[in-house]
Amino acid sequence: MSDINQKLLLGKLYLIPTSLGEMNHEDVLPQTIKRSIDLIDYYIVENEKTARKFIKQVQPEKKQPDLKLFSLNKHTETKEHLQFIKPLLQGYHVGLMSEAGCPGVADPGAAIVKLAHEKGIQVVPLVGPSSILLAIMASGMNGQSFTFNGYLPIDKTEKKQAIKGLEKLSFEKNQSQLFIETPYRNTKLLEDILQTLQPNTLLCVACDITLPTEFIKTYSVSHWKKQKVDLHNRPTIFIIHKMY
Repeated sequence: MSDINQKLLLGKLYLIPTSLGEMNHEDVLPQTIKRSIDLIDYYIVENEKTARKFIKQVQPEKKQPDLKLFSLNKHTETKEHLQFIKPLLQGYHVGLMSEAGCPGVADPGAAIVKLAHEKGIQVVPLVGPSSILLAIMASGMNGQSFTFNGYLPIDKTEKKQAIKGLEKLSFEKNQSQLFIETPYRNTKLLEDILQTLQPNTLLCVACDITLPTEFIKTYSVSHWKKQKVDLHNRPTIFIIHKMY
C-alpha cells in the first residue's frame, strides 16, 4: 500500500482549544470548534469531567455515552500514549483538548502531537484562545522576541535566582520573558518579583484573560510597589522586560 493510500486510512488529530474560564466559550471560540466536536467521538483530555462539561456546553446535541475519553496528565505513563492514538490508526478522528486554552502549549498534549507526527498522522490545529499570546499582545512588550519559561522553581532562593536570570536575559537579548505560577501561589510570586527586580524593569500582570474579571496592566516595578492587586487563585501570566 502506498504512503498516500495509507494516510487516507488514518484519522486526523484535531487540536481543540478550550475557553480560559467558565461560561465564556461563546465569546472566544470559533464555530470550527463546534463543528469539529460534532464529528469526533474520541478525545484525549487532561480531566474527563471538565472535558465532558465543555463538550456539552459547546455542542449540547452531542451524545455523551458515545464519547470515549482518554486521560492525559502528569500521572499518565508514556507507554499509554500508543493506546491513546490507536483510534487514529484505525481511521477515527481524535480530538486533543487542554484543560484551558490551546493544547500542546504549556500542556502535556505536546507528547501526543509528537507521536502523531512520528506515525504519519495529520495534525489539525484549530484557532482558539492562548493566554500566552493574548498576554504578550496586550503587554506592550517585545512581540518580535519573547520566551515562555513555564513555571519558576518553588524554592525561594532558586526562584529569586531564576527571576534575576530572566531579567538579565531580557536586557541582553532585548527579549520579553513570560512565566506562570500555580494560581494559589500568584500573590507570593508577585511579592518575590517586586523584591527581586530592579525598579525600572517593566512588569506586565495579565490575569483572568478573556473573563469578565480580566486585569492586564504593565508598569515599572517601582510603580507596581505602590499598587494593590489580588491574584489569589486567578490564572495569571507574568511578563518582565528590562529596557536598555
